[in-house]
Amino acid sequence: MSVIQDAPSNNGGDDSAEFRPDLSSLVAQAAELKRAAREGMGPRSTEQQHARGKLTAPERLELLFDAGTFQEVESLRRHRSTGFGLEHRRPSGDGVITGWGLVHGRTVFAYAHDFRVFGGSLGEAHAQKIHKVMDLAISSGAPLVGLSDGAGARIQEGVTALAGYGGIFRRNVRASGVIPQISVILGPCAGGATYSPALTDFVFMVRDISQMYITGPDVVQAVTNERVTHEQLGGAEVHGTVSGAAGFVYDDEAECLDEVRHLLSLLPANNRELPPEAPTDDPADRRCEALLSLVPHHANQSYDMRAVIREIVDDEDFFEVHARWATNIICALARLDGHTVGIVANQPASQAGVLDIHASEKAARFVQTCDAFSIPLITLVDVPGFLPGTDQEHQGIIRHGAKLLYAYCDATVPRVQVILRKAYGGAYIVMDSRSIGADLSFAWPTNEIAVMGAQGAANIVFRREIAAAPDPAAAREQRIKEYQQELMHPYYAAERGLVDDVIDPAETRAVLVRSLAMLRTKDAPVPARKHGNPPT
Repeated sequence: MSVIQDAPSNNGGDDSAEFRPDLSSLVAQAAELKRAAREGMGPRSTEQQHARGKLTAPERLELLFDAGTFQEVESLRRHRSTGFGLEHRRPSGDGVITGWGLVHGRTVFAYAHDFRVFGGSLGEAHAQKIHKVMDLAISSGAPLVGLSDGAGARIQEGVTALAGYGGIFRRNVRASGVIPQISVILGPCAGGATYSPALTDFVFMVRDISQMYITGPDVVQAVTNERVTHEQLGGAEVHGTVSGAAGFVYDDEAECLDEVRHLLSLLPANNRELPPEAPTDDPADRRCEALLSLVPHHANQSYDMRAVIREIVDDEDFFEVHARWATNIICALARLDGHTVGIVANQPASQAGVLDIHASEKAARFVQTCDAFSIPLITLVDVPGFLPGTDQEHQGIIRHGAKLLYAYCDATVPRVQVILRKAYGGAYIVMDSRSIGADLSFAWPTNEIAVMGAQGAANIVFRREIAAAPDPAAAREQRIKEYQQELMHPYYAAERGLVDDVIDPAETRAVLVRSLAMLRTKDAPVPARKHGNPPT
């Protein structure tokens, strides 16, 4: 029931003042309306939300924003629908909180579904509130964070609810590459609602409370006779490790929202600004002596590329995206001399760092995101090639590998490649080689750049000679050594201008800092076109 009462009519005359409430009572009435909106459908609805192991929408916004900075808009908006009993249930806010505030002192817009009101379902008024805050974010040039906890389209409102989703999707696309868009899944997100997170730049999920799927378990069972739980179908672990739909997965909401704040601190407000700088006590010219022992000289020995990244970046701190999906490649945001950088690195500790379909997709998306928001790219290369096999070929490794190639070739931000050890075949080219537009390429003395490994090359080039030799094994070893000495020595590429310098690994940080400082004013005009047509 509404607490808004029709004002008494003013018939004029001296006694009219007795019907006119004073300002203090009007202020109190407005405060009561806003208090009721914050309570959802009452104290019991808050208790039920907590019983599900979830925070309320106001509690989440308190964690996201700097204390006392959130300004809500349209808190008193209500739906206009009739039928199915909706006309008797018209709570203020209509199940979503919208507004803006400060995160680390910078403006950020947000909307948060309130599951306590109609299960957070989206109706016409609910959607229009989200449309407004999205429009404000785009026009103001500030990031947008969506906190999703809703039951999908409001069935009682029919097609108007579906149209509301369409308006959100259209704005997601309009904002793409213009402002950072972050989706935080903190409850159910089903059906058409899942496409908004899919269109944003980063997706966060929380174990045990987040689910995201097109069709729920009941529909899956009805159609395929497969029994599956909500978590098995679309839980945080599934999307963080199998589908790749979630870039970040955390154990609780507080940690999740704190990491959203951290991510925002690394990103610019929009595509017209550079990422914010952060002061650091880590010397720009610090030598990284540990790198001399972290990376084994033998190309077939494994190591963890994360250890290399820690040595290079400021304060050993980096923020990895999709840490548990496509683990054969690492994508991370970090800082070098206080400036945000994007790092793409092969991971020899997983599948020897080979490129495959998922790794190519993961890295391509990350490269495009960094390029959209003026974040320089550092590519650390130790790659044996693309993963061979019928599965990869039949599932489209050509198309998906081309996505990474396209992303690098299309990127106009400063790009620096560092080759640590092996860089073979097409995978070397795709990992931001000089030939596809890297501004600078550096190599360690351990680098091996070639069409393929020496053993494979010898077996192909000298196949007949080896077979005809009195001692084929000895002949093979001899030819392998010759191939390595002629074509795979560390200076072969440098002699031909495909590597700018062969550097001491301990100087990698200093070289990167100097290079990116020089490239900070890079201007790379692009040809006039409506848009490119990247591989799908």
